[in-house]
Amino acid sequence: MPGARGLVREPCDPNSLNSSDPRVAVVIPCYNEAAAIAQVVAGFRQYLPDAAIYVYDNNSRDATIAAAREAGAIVRSETMQGKGNVVRRMLSDVDADIYVMADGDGTYNAADAPEMVRLVREDQYAMIVGRRISKDAGAYRRGHVFGNRLFTRAVEWLFGRTFTDILSGYRALSQPFVRSFPAASSGFEIETELSVHALTLRLPVREIETAYSMRPEGSESKLNTYRDGFRIIRMILRLFRSERPQLFYSMIGFGLWLIAVVLAYPLFITFVETGLVPRLPTAVLATGIAIAGLLSFSCGLILDTVTRGRREAKLLAYLTAKKGRER
Repeated sequence: MPGARGLVREPCDPNSLNSSDPRVAVVIPCYNEAAAIAQVVAGFRQYLPDAAIYVYDNNSRDATIAAAREAGAIVRSETMQGKGNVVRRMLSDVDADIYVMADGDGTYNAADAPEMVRLVREDQYAMIVGRRISKDAGAYRRGHVFGNRLFTRAVEWLFGRTFTDILSGYRALSQPFVRSFPAASSGFEIETELSVHALTLRLPVREIETAYSMRPEGSESKLNTYRDGFRIIRMILRLFRSERPQLFYSMIGFGLWLIAVVLAYPLFITFVETGLVPRLPTAVLATGIAIAGLLSFSCGLILDTVTRGRREAKLLAYLTAKKGRER
């Protein structure tokens, strides 16, 4: 927002984004943000004067819709509760060349939006992520900085390192990226899904630093630390299973084989010394676990082939949309 604190940056001139530029849409998911949404819309209107600004309300019980309309935004509604559901609806409904996605809580700096748009437009990035920098002690809730770092490290280990703030809700997306993104999330794990999609397809992405401010008075966070943290962990594991099945099922197979070896080793020693297998049920159990481990390895190999096909289809959708824009 204008006057956001924290990061000192020379903003990109919004007048450089004239009518000959690609169509830009600012898409803002909202739930009970009457205290901040007018300021958010005004900020993006100032720095992206030619952009269409959409506010998608998610069953707000306050005056969010009225405040957004009064501020001049195009207001639409999504009745399925959850940020992921709203983002999926926004990206499927709105037709634009570049999408700027931000929360409606007044914490993100609209002055950085023209630079994010420029990077997508001129440097052909698929996604720009605003890495949050804050000097306000109250901008983050207790434990959220640690949680963000933990999740970022997990995604880095599983899918490769590109992002340092995977949970940022401030992003600029190209149309090809949006057309290739099969959004499946229903809640706050949507940012993780966006990040992993870019990493698995190895798309050109970049982070820029952006000021992150405290919410205005009267605005409260909708993020539940434990519930949504668990959902993000579950999303990371689901994406790990679906995007890297060979490693996922190989780890399970290795674990099963390790258990089988631990069970079978004493039996093997006894058999070598006496020629007898005194604990036949244990031997059968160890054999069954070893077979299960082998099946897990086999499933990983088969599903890896399927995953490669799905990944190629998504990459083809991205490249087709990109070539279509260049014509």
